[in-house]
Amino acid sequence: MAILMNPKLLLAMVVITAISIIVISPSAFAAGSISQGFKIGEVLPESVGWFIVVGLGAVFAIVISLEIKVEEKFLGHTQTSEFFNTAGRTIGTGLTAAAIVSAWTWAATLLQSSTVAYEYGISGPFWYAAGASIQVLLFGILAIELKRKAPNAHTFLEIIRARFGDGAHRVFLVFALMTNMIVTAMLLLGGAAVVNGLTGMNISIAAFLIPIGVMIYTLVGGLKATFVADYMHTIIIFVVILTFVSTVYFISPVTGGFEGMYEKLVKAAELHPVEGNAMGAYLTMASMGGLIFGIINIVGNFGTVFVDQAYWQRAIAAKPSSTVKGFLVGGMSWFAIPFTLATTMGLTAVALGVSLTPEQVQLGLTVPAAASTLMGEVGAVMVLTMLFMAVTSAGSAELIAVSSLITYDVYRTYRNPNATGKQLLKVSRSVIVGFGLGMGGLAVILLGAGLSLGFVYLAMGVLIGSAVIPIALTITWKKTSGKAAVAGTIAGLVLALIAWCGTAVSLPQYGNQLSLASLGDNYSMLYGNVVGIIAGGIICLAGSIGNRKDYDWTEIKRKITLVDMKDHTIATEDEESLRKAFKFSVRGGGIMTLILIVAWPMPLIAAGYVFSVEVFTLWAMIAVCWVSGATFLIVGLPIIEARKGIARVIKRQKFAQEEHSGK
Repeated sequence: MAILMNPKLLLAMVVITAISIIVISPSAFAAGSISQGFKIGEVLPESVGWFIVVGLGAVFAIVISLEIKVEEKFLGHTQTSEFFNTAGRTIGTGLTAAAIVSAWTWAATLLQSSTVAYEYGISGPFWYAAGASIQVLLFGILAIELKRKAPNAHTFLEIIRARFGDGAHRVFLVFALMTNMIVTAMLLLGGAAVVNGLTGMNISIAAFLIPIGVMIYTLVGGLKATFVADYMHTIIIFVVILTFVSTVYFISPVTGGFEGMYEKLVKAAELHPVEGNAMGAYLTMASMGGLIFGIINIVGNFGTVFVDQAYWQRAIAAKPSSTVKGFLVGGMSWFAIPFTLATTMGLTAVALGVSLTPEQVQLGLTVPAAASTLMGEVGAVMVLTMLFMAVTSAGSAELIAVSSLITYDVYRTYRNPNATGKQLLKVSRSVIVGFGLGMGGLAVILLGAGLSLGFVYLAMGVLIGSAVIPIALTITWKKTSGKAAVAGTIAGLVLALIAWCGTAVSLPQYGNQLSLASLGDNYSMLYGNVVGIIAGGIICLAGSIGNRKDYDWTEIKRKITLVDMKDHTIATEDEESLRKAFKFSVRGGGIMTLILIVAWPMPLIAAGYVFSVEVFTLWAMIAVCWVSGATFLIVGLPIIEARKGIARVIKRQKFAQEEHSGK
């Protein structure tokens, strides 16, 4: 606790903790050997990598910065500290949904989902999509509770401090920053690996340069800039996925459409049956490896939603009336991205017999390999562009999240409680520059240590999962004890690490030794992830049950205050409307969760069913229709909601102050 009492040491503690936990033994994956085996590094010239990373990054930095300036001129937006970190709390349903889709579309979404398709068949894409959608759907419950109980909040940690005091606040601050570091590491590990793998561009340089453009437009426009970038990037991602879908299932004679893909996948299973799958088939949900991955995926992603300030920030920025709908629409639209992309490109890699080394698979090179094999240089460029969109949009969300945490939970809380809006804005921008440059440095360190995207993705639940239930109970349950929440979080992490490492050294196939290979085994990851989230929850619940004092939620509203009030008002709704929204979020999120992880997959798993050509066609068509509908919603809704502002800009009509004041 001595370190936690000194905010200056928090960021250093997070860096040391994350690296020391993950880097336990020498790497099995050499960063410089990505292009060995499958010669994917020869697909594109290195100049293309530089164009994507530097040129495209600069274009988006300029365009988005100009868009923010246009809004300031014609729509009356002023860059106060409140607006910079909360986007005015006026974001509508469509842009909220687009921002959620974009923030949740990591490099792993595009790469790891296809990796598990390559390894386990159709169960991999489903469990990736379902296992990471339900967290966003259920987070809508916490989002509307935040609107009800803490409408002035800038971060979720402010709520923890208001309830439990400084000690608990510091503990959860460490977990929040560690979450941002883990997510950022995955973004850059995946992005840099693919840029290097396709173009031969130096992987460390790519990791360092990718965040620069993001840093520039986030520095100019704050959270609102990330929302605008999210929307533009998401459109491009959906367009690329639709292009791949059309090529694989409707155009290319190489794949042969639905029937051709089916025949090739059946032959692939005959040549290389999948261990643990029913009849060794790729076309079955009855997959032990897929199911284990699904459980790890579900547990780990609760941590990277519930403990990530980026998602709380989207809840804070949304209008009260748009919060629940935005998260539900965003969650269901996001499902289409990994489900459709991996069902298309992951299975294409299998069907076309693309050969990848285990190291290349773990680095997430399945999609680039499939795209370049199927479409040559065009496919490779499309993958690079799509991946760059995912990395930069999610990266901007992490940038502004860290900025808010340091600004409000370190600087305003412990250094300058009476800080003015100008001071807070200056700190926010300074943190963006510092973390923007540090993102690249962190990625270079992890690449030098040899960590892969797949390893970090599976390990994240071990490191942060114990904080999930304590955080959820803090904002939803009036009897939650601060001491129990802290105890559950810390003890849960310790127990998760013990289970993870203990399982790893018990595996005879790795010589009963602790190594990246044994730690990366499915069973090691499974036990570590599950123990972490369950232990954290049980300890927090057990320690809170005897708490006889009910917390007065009005205390949070009194303790969390705003800055720059003269230029800023908060959209509010009556308690009854918010209560109805809460009930809707519980029903909507709960029903969709049961459908995605129980009603849909479990009958197919229990039956051990292997798909016929008709069922596979139906399955693939569901993916096609889902991604088409999601594209329509994510592209169309924000335009419909912003039509008045767009018309004002087109007419070059400056914002009327009386309209802003509601007169």
